[in-house]
Amino acid sequence: MDSLMRKSKYTFIDGKTGFSLNVAGMDFSDSDMENMSGKLVAAHKEMTRIEAGEIKNPDENRKVTHFTDRSVYSGSTLFEEVEEFAEDVRKGKIRGSTGKKFESLVVNGIGGSALGPQLMQFSINGPYWNELHLSKRNGYLKIYFLDNTDTAGIADLINAIDLETTLMAHISKSGGTQETKNNMISLQKVYEKEKLDFSAHSCAITMKKSALDDTARTDKWLKIFEMAESIGGRTSETSVVGHLPAALTGMNFKSFIDGACWMDSLTRKSDFPKNPSYLLAVMWYIAGKGKGDRNMVIVPYSDRLILLSRYLQQLVMESIGKEKDLDGKIVNQGLNVFGNKGGTDAHAFIQQLNDGRDDFFVTFIEVLKDKMELPINGSITMGDYLHAFLAGLAGALKGKKRQIINMTITEVNEFNMGMIIALYERAVAVYAEFIHINAFHQPGVQSYKLVSKELVTLLTDVETKLSSIKGFTGLAPEIVTKMGFSDKTEDVEGILAKLAENADLRSIPRCRLSREWNKDRGWVYSVA
Repeated sequence: MDSLMRKSKYTFIDGKTGFSLNVAGMDFSDSDMENMSGKLVAAHKEMTRIEAGEIKNPDENRKVTHFTDRSVYSGSTLFEEVEEFAEDVRKGKIRGSTGKKFESLVVNGIGGSALGPQLMQFSINGPYWNELHLSKRNGYLKIYFLDNTDTAGIADLINAIDLETTLMAHISKSGGTQETKNNMISLQKVYEKEKLDFSAHSCAITMKKSALDDTARTDKWLKIFEMAESIGGRTSETSVVGHLPAALTGMNFKSFIDGACWMDSLTRKSDFPKNPSYLLAVMWYIAGKGKGDRNMVIVPYSDRLILLSRYLQQLVMESIGKEKDLDGKIVNQGLNVFGNKGGTDAHAFIQQLNDGRDDFFVTFIEVLKDKMELPINGSITMGDYLHAFLAGLAGALKGKKRQIINMTITEVNEFNMGMIIALYERAVAVYAEFIHINAFHQPGVQSYKLVSKELVTLLTDVETKLSSIKGFTGLAPEIVTKMGFSDKTEDVEGILAKLAENADLRSIPRCRLSREWNKDRGWVYSVA
């Protein structure tokens, strides 16, 4: 089969939207595709079960409803409540504790609760949204994100915002996510210090009867929006989780939902290869031999889409990276995702992709419509150069027999972003069926949280026992032994370093810990 025939056969085009997906640049044969027919039939059956409401997260005995919930969301009462709340904030009908109009929004969440809204904010409103004058923002809010439990994040935020004119959106499905909880507690103390009513600046997105729901109701927060238990964080962007930040910053969330639903209609088809999500999943499987042996590189040729690779890292890697399959067999599955933006990438990691290890496949995403006409040389525009850089790089990689996928959208807007997110959500679910794993739980995440909880308890024990060796000076291992923690030496040494470096910011009961560097002995600690 010549290259033009192969491209025609293995390119999906949606004439209505201008979306296209060309996988002809991947290394596979027609027989490879035929060999996938059994897996495709089985996966299609399971996708139908998901949308029929059957349990598809057996570990947690949960349904998986992000595909179906969004099909009715824009006509729901919850949708109208979010839109009304956002408009009341914009018009100043809802104000902060001192009566001032809200000017800024802080999204306090982690993982999907932050990555999705961040991606949409950067894609639709651009990187300089917060610098725009209020009139150019049409009265909508500036937006900031807290997506970690790093004190620097709180410090940087406080320096940037006016507490009196800031609205906080705390997002946690369970209400027990420690990072989000830490930020909430810290912000509440900041508001209390300034004698401001934190409750009059806070709203919540959470499940009914969660710890966050209880707090918000008890303290009479401005608003509580209910999140469905059956929607996971990494697939929550088309739900209220994505809606509230979008509405408060002026995005057309209904268009975003419409785009996702349109892609859902295209990817429900059993007619392969006329289903773009099945095309993607099959390519991932063949390229990585069903074990993720090749890295997925995401390269959108658009400044606005630079966060797409970060978003897909969580969606793909948290869904696919599993130790056990559905039968409990150890399989250690995974699919690495990394990326940059074109043509920046050509001056970054493309050198290795072109000349280095052949352990990847690249997905190029082109945006056809330019934001501005910027002539550079006669009729040749800046946008023409970007296209040429993409085509040139794709050609160079093909010449080295490197594997590539080409995706095209007409422009970066809400509808097309909905299409891209829905496409990858279904591709991930289908690929998970191919390799027989549960794409909708995250046991690895839970295990690290349990270990972290134990370390927090250990830190409390160390603080308590330090006063019992007051006056002692020595190396960390000596202090560990003296306190009776020899079985946890490495963990306690890390705690001691943390405590010593923060002696001026925190107090340890009845003593003070410090350390000095000795070139012969190393770090010498003193308990005073």
